[in-house]
Amino acid sequence: MQTVNTIAELRAVLASWRRAGDRIAFVPTMGNLHEGHISLVDAARQRTERVVVSIFVNPTQFGVGEDFETYPRTEAEDREKLLAAGADLLFLPAVREMYDPAAKTVVSVAGLSDLHCGAFRPGHFNGVATVVAKLFNIVQPDKALFGLKDYQQFVIIRTMVRDLNMQVELVPVETVREVNGLAMSSRNGYLSSAEKENAAKLYRALCEARDAVLSGDADYGDIERQAQVFLSAAGFKVDYFSICRSTDLVAAMPEDRGVVILVAARLGKTRLIDNICFSK
Repeated sequence: MQTVNTIAELRAVLASWRRAGDRIAFVPTMGNLHEGHISLVDAARQRTERVVVSIFVNPTQFGVGEDFETYPRTEAEDREKLLAAGADLLFLPAVREMYDPAAKTVVSVAGLSDLHCGAFRPGHFNGVATVVAKLFNIVQPDKALFGLKDYQQFVIIRTMVRDLNMQVELVPVETVREVNGLAMSSRNGYLSSAEKENAAKLYRALCEARDAVLSGDADYGDIERQAQVFLSAAGFKVDYFSICRSTDLVAAMPEDRGVVILVAARLGKTRLIDNICFSK
């Protein structure tokens, strides 16, 4: 596996692959890799001849007081995991390589970026959309793989790709979970052992809400309130628990067939997100 730090180096390698007729899959990450990330690499290897993974802790998607400085950076361990998973190239740029200090362009997906997590993390999804657009321009992959743990992020990127006519196929990959149901996340490392066990109640709340919807309960507001009461009693500080239409993340109506239930909540100092997507 090659490791490159500059856009010029990366483009030189990619050009040689394209001349050979190889298709390229891309997995963007912020590092501190876990089994969820590796599942994306595995899925990529099944679809193309070459797999590129980026590790870049993107400063523009962190707000004031968030964990940019303390976000876990484990580059040596990440390299070993990617090598074992069969990735072909690791792109590991510095902030100055990705962002010119005089840059003035921001990519913003209106409306979607202000909902749910966007309401609690102003500017977050502008940072996500901007860096992903830059990475797509740099790598120009045939396919890009994203985990569905952050379902809102996936919908925003999908919308950006459609609206800007980007020539990349997005491949969603199901969330990888711990044995107790907790969605794997780099931020799970902030949790104590006891908190990790308690955090599994987030997925339990999602499953119970899904089952209520599928049973025919049409009072979605009451289902949401019951879930918030359950989580609050379990020690969570709930930002939102929302039953949404899966296509555009607005509040779902009983006649909507595609549904996603989104949740964000804090347990101690750790903010956790999760979702469950299903059809009626």
